[in-house]
Amino acid sequence: MSIFVGSGVAIVTPFNENGSVNYDSLGKMIDFQIENHTDAIIVCGTTGEASTLSDDEQIETIKFAVEKTNKRVPVIAGAGSNDTKHGTELCKRAEKVGADALLIVTPYYNKTSPKGLKQYFENMAGSVDIPVIMYSVKGRTGLNIPPKLVKELSKVPNIVAIKEASGDVSQVAQIAALCGDDLDIYSGNDDLIIPLMSLGGKGVISVLANIAPKNTHDMIEKFLKGDVDGAKKLQLSAIDLINNLFSEVNPIPVKAALNMMGLNAGLYREPLIEMEDENYEKLKIAMKKYGLIS
Repeated sequence: MSIFVGSGVAIVTPFNENGSVNYDSLGKMIDFQIENHTDAIIVCGTTGEASTLSDDEQIETIKFAVEKTNKRVPVIAGAGSNDTKHGTELCKRAEKVGADALLIVTPYYNKTSPKGLKQYFENMAGSVDIPVIMYSVKGRTGLNIPPKLVKELSKVPNIVAIKEASGDVSQVAQIAALCGDDLDIYSGNDDLIIPLMSLGGKGVISVLANIAPKNTHDMIEKFLKGDVDGAKKLQLSAIDLINNLFSEVNPIPVKAALNMMGLNAGLYREPLIEMEDENYEKLKIAMKKYGLIS
């Protein structure tokens, strides 16, 4: 049930001036991604500001992405919750509107014990028939998925992958050693794509790909074809840009970057607000150096 190999974009959710989802812009962004060889569309994740979408908005956005993508690449829908009942309902609804797979975040704020976390993922995965990617991002949720628990959860038939965004390469190595071919690993950190590929990773779920989809795809393709030096050069050439994309909380900088490029990402939903002027100017300089704007 492997879902994709390569670069999956954690796509932003563009908003209109009145705060509603801008489906016209989202459609153009999806086409831009596919034209530039992105291998999967991840919709309504962290970068997609899912936490500020109502359930109906989230499902409607997933449905739109599925229809617009039209099977050209897989569509992976963000799901999960800090309330298991709520989370399983989102999973079922996302499957019903055609999502190819789910990206399920760990329960945040109230968190849980390792035993509760195991039960949570088993319940989420058990509520659907499509593949599931676990999403481990302690910096956002306050809850890590320990490698031994990842190994246990890899035995669930439709839990097929993990998005590892801990930033801990040692932890990823432990997961790879424990799970082997039983679980696909995707980097959740754009600055660690190639290090994770060297441990057997299948690709990335990327913020960078929003603005540099082809280079992000090519980085992984080069590595898989044995051009490690070429992959390394693409990784290192993007480091300054990546750092600036995370100079403020995601997706504030990447939406600003998309707007600079003329890809109308629109505004943010509060409590997210516009970038600080100093950080905006640094991002602009990094984008010019990278060749994204003139």
